[in-house]
Amino acid sequence: MADGGSSSKLWTPSNVITLARILLVPIFVAALLSPWPEWFGPHASVLNDWKSIVAAAIFVLISCTDWLDGYLARSRNEVTDFGKFMDPLADKILVAAALIALVELGSLPTWVTLVILAREFIVSGVRMMAATEGVVIAASMLGKFKTVFQMIAIVLFTVKDSHMIGSFGDAMGDALWVFSWIVMLIAVGLTIASMVDYLYKARNLIGFGEKLDKPIVENLSMETLAAEVIEKAREKSVTIATAESLTGGMIGEALTSVAGSSVVFMGGVMSYTNDVKHRVLGVDGAILDEEGAVCERVAIGMAEGSKGLVGADIAVSVTGIAGPGGAEPGKPVGTVWMGLSDAHGSIAKRYRFEGSRDQVREQTTMAALSALLEAIG
Repeated sequence: MADGGSSSKLWTPSNVITLARILLVPIFVAALLSPWPEWFGPHASVLNDWKSIVAAAIFVLISCTDWLDGYLARSRNEVTDFGKFMDPLADKILVAAALIALVELGSLPTWVTLVILAREFIVSGVRMMAATEGVVIAASMLGKFKTVFQMIAIVLFTVKDSHMIGSFGDAMGDALWVFSWIVMLIAVGLTIASMVDYLYKARNLIGFGEKLDKPIVENLSMETLAAEVIEKAREKSVTIATAESLTGGMIGEALTSVAGSSVVFMGGVMSYTNDVKHRVLGVDGAILDEEGAVCERVAIGMAEGSKGLVGADIAVSVTGIAGPGGAEPGKPVGTVWMGLSDAHGSIAKRYRFEGSRDQVREQTTMAALSALLEAIG
């Protein structure tokens, strides 16, 4: 297996299906736009009636392969970097080709295609920016519903020419025409809503919102970063302690997995509840009651308490909301306060991580290790 759980084998069944999906897109477009029924001479009129049905069937087949390749990749443990890149790309190629083809036929107004494609360009740009910052932005259910409604709307518009013939009243009397437009408008609404949701989650990255501190990780793995912390602490004869809440001991586990860590790692407290934060680490109960566990003063109190409890030179603490629930006003899921206490005093920084519960915990651990490495000097 390659790093990150990706299979080193490129031509897995799921990747082959993904490539096949892309190769089938021109066939769908040709079935929809080309005058292929005329090639059959006397049967042209009959086949022409089935032209849109054939194109819709090909589109449905291509769409179904999206589920199949994902299922195969997960069930066979063959999730590859190539697949992660090509799978969403294949979906975008299919949707873009279908929308442009429908515009070419006069079945779909240009503005619908522009809205949907603009959303994809904007979200892809934000995702690239997030990747350069080492941030994972979690996909929402809005995006999944958006995709489903887009696919259904495209099928409906493929089998039913949507431009009005005659008066508006005549068109409104066509049940399929009306239903097609209802589904398409829902798809457009979900497209816009999912884009707004994505931009909101990335507001700190693109300059709309409070600029939060970012961990200095430098593309290192957790194991490598922990090893560097232990090595530098040994060189500087500095001892370390931890106080963890949302990570549940992950920082201590990363440090103690390094051979020889007992020379510098004194110990840590897994203070998952407010009661332990107060009784063991000495965090002021009034602060916990008034501000909650996820705040600057609690993070500092945890770090100072751990440092004094085990007699370490430097202590790091983390307290936050890993999700999927637990969000509070002003403290969305992914909010993390990190405290650091050493001979020079105590400070705290606030982070905002995106992703699943496990991803938030992993990013918090990486940030804590990075902070320790920087503090040791």
